[in-house]
Amino acid sequence: MPALCRACLTCFDTGPRCPACGSPRVIVHDELFQLSIAHMDCDAFYASVEKRDDPSLRDKSVIIGGGRRGVVSTACYIARIRGVRSAMPMFQALKLCPDAVVLKPRMDAYAQVSRQIRAMMLKLTPDIEPLSLDEAFLDLTGTTRLHGAPPAVLLARLLRQMQDELGITGSVGLSHNKFLAKVASDLDKPQGFSVIGLAETDAFLRDRPVSLIWGVGAATRTALDAAGITSFADLWRWDKTDLIARFGAMGARLWHLARGQDNRRVQADAPVKSISNETTFAEDTADIDRLEGHLWRLSENVSDRAKARNLAGRVVTLKLKRADHTTLTRRRSLHEPTQMADTIWRTAQQLLSRVDSAAPYRLIGVGLSDLGPALPGDISGDLLDTQARARGLAERATDDIRRRFGPDAIVKGRALR
Repeated sequence: MPALCRACLTCFDTGPRCPACGSPRVIVHDELFQLSIAHMDCDAFYASVEKRDDPSLRDKSVIIGGGRRGVVSTACYIARIRGVRSAMPMFQALKLCPDAVVLKPRMDAYAQVSRQIRAMMLKLTPDIEPLSLDEAFLDLTGTTRLHGAPPAVLLARLLRQMQDELGITGSVGLSHNKFLAKVASDLDKPQGFSVIGLAETDAFLRDRPVSLIWGVGAATRTALDAAGITSFADLWRWDKTDLIARFGAMGARLWHLARGQDNRRVQADAPVKSISNETTFAEDTADIDRLEGHLWRLSENVSDRAKARNLAGRVVTLKLKRADHTTLTRRRSLHEPTQMADTIWRTAQQLLSRVDSAAPYRLIGVGLSDLGPALPGDISGDLLDTQARARGLAERATDDIRRRFGPDAIVKGRALR
């Protein structure tokens, strides 16, 4: 049976240890050198970058996130052992891990490391579909002849290069499609390398919970439970037409994925569907001036990201979370797509003024969706607003000044609320 040593990259026949270096870090699988769709996920990425940059943190519990009212962005594996998880409220994480070192995210540092990893991937294949800063799909089909080694060897080499040159570890899932590659990458973290072959797909999935399927959250699980569906084997007993009749488009997706079928291609330039930004307050607030001040800063952040990608959106979304954690969302479609902070803010401000639910709020967020390419020189705005063009021109001039002299060169008064 084909085997690969992850330590020295020697390929050999089955054995518990590498015959070349004696390492037990060996991958053995019938289809090891035949599969070419992979998912690579860095291990506790933000926390790993922080520990790399500050060695004194190496043996400590590290949590990346906001203040006590915020949520956990990520946590190192020492903190995870004690129950801390991503998206957990910070107060809950600190109850589980009171001695944790809590750090604010340094997105510029993480983005820099992400770009370095992406450059390493691009040397292997142009077919890379990033999902976030720290994970991506790779299609290595046809690369064996180019690199003189099968995809499994290239992936093991990538992981070793990441650790040696960047001090960052990752886990890889290798399979015959994206769904199973993503599942495989979660099987043996951290520093894992798992394989799900075509021949074993049914046997692997049979008794697994349906929550393994990407996108099956709490609401979908409740609906599936009501239908007596908890495992993949349960899904197999349903006809495709019955699943569609009961669950709509999700039913067709469930039918295919239950059988390990996923025909989605790895898309190097997968379109961005939305851009959003939110903040959690240190204390709940009903102060409208404070809410609108935050709304401006969030709108400006969303606008900056849209401009950086040359995108414009037709739908503005306002998100509010009350003290009891219930979430409100309000949306408005624009007559013309925009990337302008002024337009995003004024739309979100109007949505906020019409929310009839009682404050105070613990979180506020702004989003821009239905995205497409921005028109050159577009300043957008409401044609019925005689000052819209002037504000748009002023915003473009402000953007130019900030590019030349830094983001704090000009600050609007409303940002100081």
